[in-house]
Amino acid sequence: MPSSLPADLAIIIPAYNEQEAVAEVVRAACGLSQRVIVVDDGSQDATATVAREAGAIVLSLTLQLGAWGATQTGIRYALAQGCAYVVTLDADGQHEPAFVPNLLKPMLTGQADVVIGACPARVSPLRRLAWRYFKLLTGLAIEDLTSGFRAYNHKAMQLLASKEASLLDYQDVGVLMLLRRRRLRIEEVPVTMWPRLKGASRVFPSWWVVLKYMLESSVLCIADIGRHRRDKTS
Repeated sequence: MPSSLPADLAIIIPAYNEQEAVAEVVRAACGLSQRVIVVDDGSQDATATVAREAGAIVLSLTLQLGAWGATQTGIRYALAQGCAYVVTLDADGQHEPAFVPNLLKPMLTGQADVVIGACPARVSPLRRLAWRYFKLLTGLAIEDLTSGFRAYNHKAMQLLASKEASLLDYQDVGVLMLLRRRRLRIEEVPVTMWPRLKGASRVFPSWWVVLKYMLESSVLCIADIGRHRRDKTS
């Protein structure tokens, strides 16, 4: 582990049916932290076995919780193990673990509570349009709204392990609004992202799932705006 990285760092990798890619991701992450935690979200393949053999601590969920639920499980485990920092990255090889020190630097120098690895150039025109819509709706000054490559300090970890964060279905807009509501400092650093090593994205496998995400996130944004206005007038 590089001496420049904190010893109380955990790397959390939510995974679902990623047996073909997860080992390479785990091995790279193990060079950065002694606690590499793969949260197996009810995989139907050998993801858990492959990740464990590659050196990860594996938490196997009996009930599929989705990417955010799996990530929150990892954060809660890291807190229980006394970790003060976590970095989350995908199991499919899109996120480059070599950028982990870049994400941690603004936190270790006291400039941020949350750091997002941003790569806006990776997205399609349709997703870019969706980002623009959510930025206008929420006022979030974030360039890469959906990046799962993030670093959280202990304060952010405690918030995201709470029951309030358990009500969220996705790790992007809802989590970012919750962090902003609690006045946590969010920074972005540029990173390179790669195409997934194997297969296709499982986050939005159909247009119906995309529509559901847009509707749920829009309702969440509108509710948060209403709460913010009530807080200002109370």
